Amino acid sequence: MSASQSEAPPHTQQLVLPLDDFTSRTPGPGIPRPTRVFCNRNLKMSGISWVGFDMDYTLAIYDQPAMDDLSIRATIDKLIKRGYPDFIKTVPVSTQFPVRGLLIDKRFGHVLKMDRYKHVHKGYHGFRELTKEELRALYHSKKIRPATPRYHWIDTLYALSEVATYAALVDAMEKKGYAVDYAKLFTDIRECIDEAHRDGTILDEVAANLPHFVHRDPNLAPALHKLRSAGKKLFLLTNSRAAYTEKMMTYLLGGAMSEYPTWKNFFDVVIVAATKPIFFTEKRPLLERDGENTKPAQPPLERGKIYEGGNLVDVERALGATGDEVLYVGDHIYGDILRSKKDSAWRTVMIMQELETEIAAYESCKDDFSTIEALDGQREGLEDDLRYYQARIKELARHIEHKSGNGVSIAELEADRMRFKRAVERIRGKLRQIEAEVSALERRIDLRFHPYWGSLLKEGNEQSSFGKQVDDYACLYTSRVSNFLAYSPQQAFRSPRDVMAHEIGM
Repeated sequence: MSASQSEAPPHTQQLVLPLDDFTSRTPGPGIPRPTRVFCNRNLKMSGISWVGFDMDYTLAIYDQPAMDDLSIRATIDKLIKRGYPDFIKTVPVSTQFPVRGLLIDKRFGHVLKMDRYKHVHKGYHGFRELTKEELRALYHSKKIRPATPRYHWIDTLYALSEVATYAALVDAMEKKGYAVDYAKLFTDIRECIDEAHRDGTILDEVAANLPHFVHRDPNLAPALHKLRSAGKKLFLLTNSRAAYTEKMMTYLLGGAMSEYPTWKNFFDVVIVAATKPIFFTEKRPLLERDGENTKPAQPPLERGKIYEGGNLVDVERALGATGDEVLYVGDHIYGDILRSKKDSAWRTVMIMQELETEIAAYESCKDDFSTIEALDGQREGLEDDLRYYQARIKELARHIEHKSGNGVSIAELEADRMRFKRAVERIRGKLRQIEAEVSALERRIDLRFHPYWGSLLKEGNEQSSFGKQVDDYACLYTSRVSNFLAYSPQQAFRSPRDVMAHEIGM
């Protein structure tokens, strides 16, 4: 046997990653995962003196399909009044199509999903999935700039109906042969849904039938009471108008606990019509409502009264608290979370109704995730082998070229080179097989999260664009306000250790 034949690829036995001890335990008395509060940035509740709340989609958890259906009907009616063809009233609009974190490309009529680096992974035109070639041709050669007029970012549950309507109408109108102005269509949809909110088409129907549109959480009042009992002061800061706020909060908290005669008694300060995110950036006056009239607010702000408008600086002064003494809880990544983090030092909690479903999907995919991890390990080992054989082939080629085999004949060197080449082909075949298996598993995982878009917070191995914003701007996140009931009002929330790639497996 030649010296070259005696050499073998350097194999190292892969260490089995330590299993999480908790996976094998019988479920204990801990907080169920879907109702936990998750931490991105260490936060000690003992240092919080004021806790503020948004109302819509935060204290008030809406029934999303019912709200989407109402918004879509109102939008379609107003589009027809603007001259759109009557047939759009019969177009099926899927409320299951959109998720938060999508990007509308108004130039081409596409709906896109990006990872944290603004790299587009998925896209649809109407309900036709865009091919990888189409995505590459349109979006991979230049960096996407979502803040430009060409694009519109979907970051609220309120806006999901806009995406559903847009995709359905692009699909239906093109199938009927209409030349669609994609930018105008989306602008018209947005204007129609905004008009439906302003003129009461949507809010009046919601207010008239709150049990149909809003889930009344029996644990909300106890959760707020627990914070108050620990000495925290609470405030409500909502963009909704006074009359709608009165109806909604009475439904949510009215008569919930004997200690609180009305819903207003849960809060030390109530501010409506706050016009966030402008609240954080502009110096609007804080007004006190007196029936149907308003007048300039005079400090100190009183419990039981309704205030309107205002701005960050004046409200902090009135509360007697600044910066990280204030914890604000909201659902809107831009209006509630991002702006409050960029323009103040308020600590933040994001409410994500979708989180319980996201966690359930994640739990159902554990076996597939484990399989992918094992395949990744196999792939890494095969790539090590591939590099080894490719290096040996190059070395043998040099020996053959210079006829310097160190006592080994050229024929033997040629035989070794052909043997190594066959090994390279076998390895490449196995790598292609692994790639296909991983792709199939990733597709199956995506379908368990969402039939069109996969996970809300992830895209492949990366955070999604939406997930990155949650990570960057929400100190804590959870599915609903009442989840805080399971925690001490003095709880010290600790973020997990942030691991970089070079630390994994050490």
